[in-house]
Amino acid sequence: MAQNEKQDRKPRENRPPAFIAWHVEEKGKNAYWTRIGAAWRHEKGEGLTLQLDLMPINGGKVILRAPKEDGNNEGAGA
Repeated sequence: MAQNEKQDRKPRENRPPAFIAWHVEEKGKNAYWTRIGAAWRHEKGEGLTLQLDLMPINGGKVILRAPKEDGNNEGAGA
């Protein structure tokens, strides 16, 4: 990456994420949602940067969902 590109980039931490990453594990009729990271849109709109704070190792699936406007994303559900 060119030096001037690094200087023009805004740090992710100063922008809200476009999506929250959730690990969803289904056990019978129950689904367990665990927040594992977030994703930010690239400024040119050509992709996303995904930052995972946890890595699921027991299967399940990763779902990206837009954050709720009230900021409460606990127990996102389907």
